[in-house]
Amino acid sequence: MAYEVIEEDGVRYAEIIWANTEVEITKFYSPAESSLQFGLLAHEAGFVEPPHYHHPVKREINDLQQMLVVQRGVVAIDFFRPDGSRLREVVLKVGDAINLIDGVHSVRVIEDMQCVSVKQGPFLGDKLDKVNVDTK
Repeated sequence: MAYEVIEEDGVRYAEIIWANTEVEITKFYSPAESSLQFGLLAHEAGFVEPPHYHHPVKREINDLQQMLVVQRGVVAIDFFRPDGSRLREVVLKVGDAINLIDGVHSVRVIEDMQCVSVKQGPFLGDKLDKVNVDTK
């Protein structure tokens, strides 16, 4: 399995790019309208991207997605349905990447880990950016 979507009842919980995924050319998996684009860059040796910058375009973002790339250790992500029941567990190892998109999730560290974490800013603090949920 190279790329996986966790989805149920129209809720896209997450996208996963497993560490063994290889692409011949750059491929983005997220829908074009997603507020965080998730994919793989791939180029042959000798490729040079010309110097550039990105247009400052005002964007309105109403969700908060978070991408994790495991650099060390093992981490489990649990996903929960709106009723609080557990939907699924995903165990991530070194090189695996996940984009947490929507829905309730929790993070459990199985082996001491370090992850790259990317999410939209600005960070408004745990009280405004995070809602704890009781699950079954």
